[in-house]
Amino acid sequence: MKYLKQYRIPFSGLAAGKHDFEFEINDKFFDCYEHSLVKKGELTAKVSLQKQEGMLIVNFDINGTIKLTCDVCLAEFDAPVSFQERLIVKFVNEEWDQETDEVIILNKTDHELDIATLLYEYINVQVPYYAKCSEQGVNITCDPEMLAKISTEEDTQSDIETENIDPRWAALKNIKNN
Repeated sequence: MKYLKQYRIPFSGLAAGKHDFEFEINDKFFDCYEHSLVKKGELTAKVSLQKQEGMLIVNFDINGTIKLTCDVCLAEFDAPVSFQERLIVKFVNEEWDQETDEVIILNKTDHELDIATLLYEYINVQVPYYAKCSEQGVNITCDPEMLAKISTEEDTQSDIETENIDPRWAALKNIKNN
């Protein structure tokens, strides 16, 4: 977890106004999270922090590629990722349980903002539900060799199913055809 310390922004010494930061996100970052959907990637997070009297407005601009595994041919491919997120950090003296996805509450005594978990969540949300080389990849298609194996397996399974039909069911299929 020592690796994730570089994803902390010490805001207490910053003057009011806009401050820009840049973070590199690579395989070591994803290794810190055991259950991450993304295991490999090369991304750059440009973070713009607007410091105000009682709050911070943090804008994330994340660009790069992540490695995904195709759900059809099981090949690994690079998928481009580019998105923006916004976060508001409010400071309060007492405990406050009204955090949302866009608003985080910190104590006035806090002096730094840890964005590692936020970056992890933002990137993993970008992973498509169904990954396919030809849809999320750039100028690539599914492995034709693997697709050929899949289609021959489907053909042999359908042949086996037609050969092992119980004669009672075959008689019922004849009724359906009348």
